[in-house]
Amino acid sequence: MVENASNAPSLYWHTQGQGADLVLIHGWGMNGAVWQQTVEQLSQYFRVHVVDLPGFGHSAATHTDSLQEMAEAVLEHAPQQAIWLGWSLGGLVASHIAIYHPQRVTRLITVASSPKFAAETKTAAETQVSTETKAAAQKPWRGIQPLVLSNFTEQLLDDFRLTIERFMALQAMGSPSARQDVKTIKQAVLSRPEPNPASLLAGLNILADVDLRSELSAITAPVLRLYGRLDGLVPVKVASDVQAIMPSSVMHIFQASSHAPFITELDEFCQKIVEFAALD
Repeated sequence: MVENASNAPSLYWHTQGQGADLVLIHGWGMNGAVWQQTVEQLSQYFRVHVVDLPGFGHSAATHTDSLQEMAEAVLEHAPQQAIWLGWSLGGLVASHIAIYHPQRVTRLITVASSPKFAAETKTAAETQVSTETKAAAQKPWRGIQPLVLSNFTEQLLDDFRLTIERFMALQAMGSPSARQDVKTIKQAVLSRPEPNPASLLAGLNILADVDLRSELSAITAPVLRLYGRLDGLVPVKVASDVQAIMPSSVMHIFQASSHAPFITELDEFCQKIVEFAALD
């Protein structure tokens, strides 16, 4: 087994295992430590690379303002070609890279993620004109209510530590193992430096504003989309909405999971990754 941790000039990376390169990208307010159990299993099959996004964990001293800047920072020290797996906000980062840097992505896996996190009204849905998204846009897009995101922004400016704790609780809400899931996430996050408040705010703005639906058709790599049936942040019905946009993609719904299936149903989660990587 190969283990390596490095502090590159920009972002912190941890690499473990041997095999095909697999990049794991965490979600908003978190850091790469949330993947610890996942890495222990998947490093038996892959060379797993875990990054702390700009402003988070050991990369807290760095900062990016946009999804594009975040993706570029990650690409700087990422493998030249890899399977990319992104959770929540990390799914947006991985999808952006698959769209604009297809030569770097052999396969794309998104976990509890969405091309558009913010919910929209019927009026907004009717304004969508892209051919690829027309079928899915006939009804309002399901997601996080704008008021919830704006409240998080206000709370963040007031007490960012409390805001992150509330977000952790939201990620596990509904799961039969919610209390243990929150404990696991919290222990992981607190094991590394606190996030940069400016990056937390930038991340919320990305979740509120980014809409990649019309660009998903540009992804040429095989795609696996994973969801939690009990997810309160990315409603499970988003799975069928995205399937209408990406009919050739593969999706799976974890029945006992909320927003963090790699914690709630770890063994099945890792099995799905290994199976997808082996597909022709």
